[in-house]
Amino acid sequence: MDLEAMPAEAQNKSLAFRISSALRRDLVNGVFRVGDRLPSESTLTREYSVSRTVVREAIAILRADGLVEARKGAGVFALAAAPVVEQPFHDLTTERISSVIELLELRTVFEVEAAALAASRRSATQIEEIVEVHRIVGECLRSGAPTRDADFNFHMAIAQATQNRRFPEFLQLIRTGIIPRGDLQGSPPGARPKDYNQHLQQEHAAIVDAIIEGDPEAARVHMRAHLKGSLERYRALLRSQTSARVEVRL
Repeated sequence: MDLEAMPAEAQNKSLAFRISSALRRDLVNGVFRVGDRLPSESTLTREYSVSRTVVREAIAILRADGLVEARKGAGVFALAAAPVVEQPFHDLTTERISSVIELLELRTVFEVEAAALAASRRSATQIEEIVEVHRIVGECLRSGAPTRDADFNFHMAIAQATQNRRFPEFLQLIRTGIIPRGDLQGSPPGARPKDYNQHLQQEHAAIVDAIIEGDPEAARVHMRAHLKGSLERYRALLRSQTSARVEVRL
């Protein structure tokens, strides 16, 4: 949308954001060091051809982020950037086998119980959704299409059937690493792991049947078996790669 077509208030906010972004880059890149005084309000007004109101809004954005402070009668000064707070799973990666194993161990605890809760709490509509995504995985397998997204959707449908919104939220949080990568096992980039799809549909079918029957214990057993195979394969792969590195050093 063109700025001229925006209401005045929206224009001011857009301009303030642009100015704050430009100043933020200067602060991060060291153009302004800690303790430096930023250009005055009048200087910024002339430089960006905006009103004082826009400049004040831009400075307010930077103050809210803890990047600058206003000193009465002295101006606006750069502050030390606050340390970045690392978010959970910020370093989640599927490029290291050890990281994949960590995630599979976590998933085994999490998804085994999710399957049991889904078997106890699922609605008729949710059963239909689980059956449908299971069917889509099967179609992908038969046609040779990638199953990555369909597989994730299968596990997400089960998480939603727990009737506990934290389960799908957590699954979404770890989505980037939830489906193992084939290139860790020597396959071409983007491929699925060797044998990953070999029994996928049968394993999924057993989980689906348990959920339809409302059998929490069976759902636990089949979800655990589904995840255990991948975990064992990656542990074996890690052992073999570790042995190979030792042999090279020797």
